[in-house]
Amino acid sequence: MLFANIDILDENLEHKRKMFVGTEGSHITYVGTEEPADAARFGERYDGTGKLLMSAFYNTHAHTPMTLLRGYAENQPLQQWLNDTVWPFEGKMDVEKGHHYWGCMLSQAEMLRYGVVGYTDMYFATIDRCKATLEAGMKANHCDGGTMCFVETDYDTLPVAEVNRQLFAEYQNAGDGRVKIDMCVHGEYTTPQGMIERCVAEAKAHDTGLHIHMSETKAEHDECKARHDGMTPAAWFDHLGAFDVPITAAHCVWVEPSDIKLLAAKGVNVSLNPASNMKLASGFAPVQAMLDAGVHCSLGTDGMASNNTHNILQSAYLLACAQKGNELDPAIITPKQILQMLTVNGARAQRRDNCGVLAEGKRADLIVMDMDTPWMTPVHDIATNLVYSANGADVVLTMCDGQVLYEDGEYKTIDVEKAKAEVKRSVGEVLAAL
Repeated sequence: MLFANIDILDENLEHKRKMFVGTEGSHITYVGTEEPADAARFGERYDGTGKLLMSAFYNTHAHTPMTLLRGYAENQPLQQWLNDTVWPFEGKMDVEKGHHYWGCMLSQAEMLRYGVVGYTDMYFATIDRCKATLEAGMKANHCDGGTMCFVETDYDTLPVAEVNRQLFAEYQNAGDGRVKIDMCVHGEYTTPQGMIERCVAEAKAHDTGLHIHMSETKAEHDECKARHDGMTPAAWFDHLGAFDVPITAAHCVWVEPSDIKLLAAKGVNVSLNPASNMKLASGFAPVQAMLDAGVHCSLGTDGMASNNTHNILQSAYLLACAQKGNELDPAIITPKQILQMLTVNGARAQRRDNCGVLAEGKRADLIVMDMDTPWMTPVHDIATNLVYSANGADVVLTMCDGQVLYEDGEYKTIDVEKAKAEVKRSVGEVLAAL
């Protein structure tokens, strides 16, 4: 495809006007101010008048099948939310009836509508989720939550052991690398020491990463210190070797200064989830302190029971505003830093080093934003408009690896009406079984 006469955000997130960008196969092969003489080689020509082309977004913490719980678990603190509402519902979700598959598929449709091409997902029925990802044409780092066992258990006796063997054998780097398989450690309070150590060993053996929840609530953080002789969740995970493999740590709301230094030194990827953290009243992560220390930060939406929307631009807006308000400092967290979290930082957290920027030779993970709207006019600074004025509905085209997956209300790879109907059926079956 040749995007013609279109504004872009280049690899440095600099605004350039009336550019030409060509994609061939899965890659960007031309970026220039002039239309190439051999423009026909790019195939379809896209008129970019009034539009902005930029890197697509990467959502670094999600639980896609939880779309079945959208609006179900409300007005509860985290532990009550989990124990009394979420886990009982999840316990009735049925793989054989396709509950997880269709929840994942509908989440993917929502993410594509809002410009997300890659997501980091922690849940169950992971083989079904991998199939859904490949069918939709998206990218995902999947891990299976079957390691959540509360008391010491032999990993090899759990169903997740065989599931992970199959995942690594059949789905690692499937779809030209679009699907990646990670190991899951749900959290310090749900996963005993031996299981954490085994998950780390499995990650090392398969040259892959870990996906964890960490210091999401004050109670979780403080209770970990009480259990482990004053060691915070970050210190505990590091003690068990978890920071010696590529890792995405979601939330990190209650990390301490010593934790922040550790996260920076170990290269931990922190997935910030501002909407979920505010909705569950978990608190505000010390984002500026992490950025100042050099911690690698990206953005996640979390599950649809704790956020209710995969509109990641809404999460970006909330992060920017909430941090300024909580710190009483309007100068912290620049729009460009937010855009980096949405794009290149998210791609790096997923170990996709050839993604997340608009540049020749990179994967063609791109979105087109409609700029010709009242709320995007005028443009003094494009990054400011994108963070504070735009919303996910301004995305008019989403491309992953050079394939258009969504354009002007049309899903190219997902039967969205069927997905909605199947999710409604699934919810009815779960509620009837409770």
